[in-house]
Amino acid sequence: MVETLDTIHNRRSVRKYTDSPISEEKIEQILRAGMMAPSAGNQQPWHFIVIRDKNQLKEISERHPYASFAKDAQVGIVVCGDLNLESHKGFWVQDCSACTQNMLLAIHDLSLGGVWISSYPVESRMKVFADVCKLRENVVPLAFIPIGYPAQKISAVDRFKKERVHINVW
Repeated sequence: MVETLDTIHNRRSVRKYTDSPISEEKIEQILRAGMMAPSAGNQQPWHFIVIRDKNQLKEISERHPYASFAKDAQVGIVVCGDLNLESHKGFWVQDCSACTQNMLLAIHDLSLGGVWISSYPVESRMKVFADVCKLRENVVPLAFIPIGYPAQKISAVDRFKKERVHINVW
C-alpha cells in the first residue's frame, strides 16, 4: 500500500482511461474512503450516484463543458450534498469537498485515475446532474468524478510556494 504523503504528492488528475472494468469492490473502497471524511458536527450530508451506464456518461460528456472525456470512463461518481441532512447549515460544501478529496486519494491508491469535475455552484452544470441522475430538489451535486484505469502517465509536480506561507500575521 502507498504511504499517505506519497499518495498526496503523486495523485494527478487523469482524463484518459483504458477500457478495463473496475470491480464493485474497488468502487466500495472509494465510497468508504469518501465517507471517512470529517464533516461539521459529524452531519455527513453526502449521497453518491454511481454511474456505470455508458449512455449516462455520454450524456454528461455532451452536456457538461469540462467533462468531454467522461464517456471513456468505466464509472463516474456524483458527490451530492443532501440539504435535509444539514444540522450545520452551509457546511455541506466543505463536508462534501473533504469527501471528494478522500475519494480522489483512494482512487490513486487503488492504481486508478480520476479527476474532480465541478458542478456546484454553477446552475447549468448542476442541472446536467439533476437531469441525468434525476436528483431530488434537496440534493445538490457538488462534484463528479469519472474513474478508470489510467491510459496516460502524468508526472508529479511540486506545487509548494513558500511565498504563500505567512507566520503569525500576513
